[in-house]
Amino acid sequence: MFGRFKQNQQPAAETQPIVGELSLEPEVIHKARPSGDLDLSPAELEAQQKEQKRLDKLMSLRMEIHKRLLENLNLSAIDQAAEADLRREIAAITREGIHEMGVVLNGQDQKELLQDLMDEVTGLGPIQPLLRDETVNDILINGPFQIFVERKGKLELTPIRFKDDRHLLRVIDKIVSAVGRRVDESHPYVDARLTDGSRFNAMVPPCAVDGALVSIRKFSKDKLSIEELIEFGAFNEPMATYLQAAVATRLNIIVSGGTGSGKTTTLNALSGFIGAAERIVTIEDTAELQLQQIHVGRMESRPANVEGKGEVSQRDLLRNALRMRPDRIIVGETRGDEVIDMLQAMNTGHDGSMTTIHANSARDGLSRLENMIAMSGVDMPTKASRGQISSAVNLIVQVSRLTDGSRRMVSITEITGMEGDIISMQEIFKFQRDSVAEDGTINGHFTATGLRSSFMERFKQWGYHIPATLFTDAPVYTASSES
Repeated sequence: MFGRFKQNQQPAAETQPIVGELSLEPEVIHKARPSGDLDLSPAELEAQQKEQKRLDKLMSLRMEIHKRLLENLNLSAIDQAAEADLRREIAAITREGIHEMGVVLNGQDQKELLQDLMDEVTGLGPIQPLLRDETVNDILINGPFQIFVERKGKLELTPIRFKDDRHLLRVIDKIVSAVGRRVDESHPYVDARLTDGSRFNAMVPPCAVDGALVSIRKFSKDKLSIEELIEFGAFNEPMATYLQAAVATRLNIIVSGGTGSGKTTTLNALSGFIGAAERIVTIEDTAELQLQQIHVGRMESRPANVEGKGEVSQRDLLRNALRMRPDRIIVGETRGDEVIDMLQAMNTGHDGSMTTIHANSARDGLSRLENMIAMSGVDMPTKASRGQISSAVNLIVQVSRLTDGSRRMVSITEITGMEGDIISMQEIFKFQRDSVAEDGTINGHFTATGLRSSFMERFKQWGYHIPATLFTDAPVYTASSES
């Protein structure tokens, strides 16, 4: 009846489930709070409670039929099965289960149940629809009953949930085992990458007190171009003109910003100004950069295995990259002792290199670099480390996620050298806030500070003739509320 997906001469108890067999003991299923306004009218509250009961019914039914699937499907054949064939087999088992349990479902509920079961068997269970949703940027899970998403820079609570802690832990285990890693009490946290390139991080009990914590930064299939970022109001045309000259003339650039501020998106966009004839080597903890040039060598670090061996750090990759004749080195994020090798590369013939760091301003970014040098174990006086930084770094591009959820390039700052023991800098462009609307939208504009770039002569020598008025008469540009 179930074709090549039917279990062959193997008791159900010995089945190795894809997601794991779920406990079906009676229990109280916690209900997530609604993501909208909590001050609901009686009619709205009644409608919401009715919807929640429907979801609870589907959840219980899904768990029971999922158990039947594990007993009847030949799980070892699923990976090779066509989606249409697998869907037919699951639909047949679902119809049989619904009939035997005497449950009546309308057409929409049956369709939803079938998709849920497909997600359980072939995907990541309840969160699979969120991974398909292109409007979702981040998925944040606080235990089995609270799943948040970020859309357009703002968090909202979803009605989606897992059945219990074990359900969530089995989905986490499915993710990490697929990439040869583990997470358990002895190693309670893990970083991984999903098959679509999304970044995954999980922390499980006992370190996660109220249930496993999961964060997924979804992988963007289409990188935003400079033109699109201008259209979205991330920065304006004079800033883009300046950045094009800065990248093309091989200035060393650091993109600085907080978590979720758009550092990787900005770095991707800036890489579009790199010539196609240049050899680029990228180094990342989790591969996210989407460079469009032909000559790109991508490298990704690797954590230690279960025996504590086999680790390959970003510093190891960076040292090896220097032997690969790169024209430019792009490090996805500098956050450790690889900073020493990065600065030395920038100082020794690898002009035009780029990286990102976590910092809230350009000055804070320099302090962060100093701290990383100090923590690397290299005994270097403060003045020497600052001299190393000032001679290596030419430009700091500061990006920020504002309180209304929008992402802006709030500052472009040049490093101009040393004045005594202090690194000197000058801000060339900035985002100026004007007001905050009643709905929380931040109104503002991008403007030049009036300071002439210290790299004007370099730009001219490379064939980029930028008018001086770019830094004095930059047109006021009102930022869009979209991000």
